[in-house]
Amino acid sequence: MKEICKNCTRKKHRTEEEKKTLIKRLNVIEGQVKGIKQMIQDDRYCDDILIQISAINKSLKSLGTKILKNHMETCVVKDIKNDKLEVIDDIIDLFKKLNK
Repeated sequence: MKEICKNCTRKKHRTEEEKKTLIKRLNVIEGQVKGIKQMIQDDRYCDDILIQISAINKSLKSLGTKILKNHMETCVVKDIKNDKLEVIDDIIDLFKKLNK
């Protein structure tokens, strides 16, 4: 059985307002995905579906940008102020993963 490290899982406290905003955006994206599913079931034309997929990609990118901005302004700044400069390497790795 694999032992679980209590310090291995990092967490980010978000205010209820932040959570509400992020969940609202995710609900919209979820609705868009369900819309595509329905379009496929309804035999909609490929172009129409591809346009909706593009819209979802933009929505996800916008959400990711919002989360990244908040991360940089809070978590990263806090770590740098606390001389945890390894966070810079973490951010570089994050950008590499995001740009794949």
